[in-house]
Amino acid sequence: MGNPTGQQFEITRGNARAVVTEIGAGLRAFEVGGVPYVEEFPEDAHPPKGAGQVLLPWPNRTKGGQWTFQGEKQQLEITEEARGNAIHGLTRHLEWELLEHAESSITLAVDVEVQPGWPVPLRATVTYELAPRELTVTHEIRNEGEQPIGVGVGTHPYFRIGDVPTDELTLTLPASRVRPSRPDEQMPYAPEQDVEGTEYDFRAGRVLAGVDLDTAFGGLAAAEDGLHHVVLSHEDQRLLVWTGPDFRWAQVFTPDDLVGRGRAVAIEPMTCPADALNTGTDLIELEPSASWSGSWGIRVP
Repeated sequence: MGNPTGQQFEITRGNARAVVTEIGAGLRAFEVGGVPYVEEFPEDAHPPKGAGQVLLPWPNRTKGGQWTFQGEKQQLEITEEARGNAIHGLTRHLEWELLEHAESSITLAVDVEVQPGWPVPLRATVTYELAPRELTVTHEIRNEGEQPIGVGVGTHPYFRIGDVPTDELTLTLPASRVRPSRPDEQMPYAPEQDVEGTEYDFRAGRVLAGVDLDTAFGGLAAAEDGLHHVVLSHEDQRLLVWTGPDFRWAQVFTPDDLVGRGRAVAIEPMTCPADALNTGTDLIELEPSASWSGSWGIRVP
């Protein structure tokens, strides 16, 4: 049986290092000075709980795998059988084409073919590029079809600061809105609401001990550089996850049972929230032959 993530592509710059997988074009490792800043997994293992995967042409879940395109009902493959949903897009398990592999950067591409539930072909690329203490990830999607379509993109990294226990990390998230979800469905059950005065207000920073989230946050405030800044910190150590203007959502997920780690925290940059194919919320509208690109990154100050 072949490696479930295919070839492993390493990039380096100074004392920074990252590993990207051929299948799914996922991020399997990012470290600076030998200190890991994402949860890693063995190269001969499936990414646990979607670790590091690219999610497109939609992130999170499409309820029942059903949505409507130009008046016609679409039925996606049900890929989350326990809840009956289509989850995290169509490219996680595909072999991506290697376009360029330099010492400190790599670009891979994949074609999203017309298939049951997805009526318009797309071409997607992802580029990972290292600076001495930073990794920048740039996504591009091109509509290869003859009809306009709305798309979304997300990623699923779990973050850490070396060996600091997850419960000792402080999360600072500049989100003023939240979409509450039920644990049994992991889908929003109510419209987004203000975080003011609720357990979902992380704007001033909160320690993760006792926090249980699988939650979409919106209303992200931009910093002076025009980007959204999400920070994990512990004493004098900091990890900055930044996202570009089109990444208007961040899903925060705190499972207790990530293989190899136990208690973990995912911060998932997303251009749209769950079930956006049905609601239309923040979908990227692509005309025929049009392209979109957007970036996010990890910085160790």
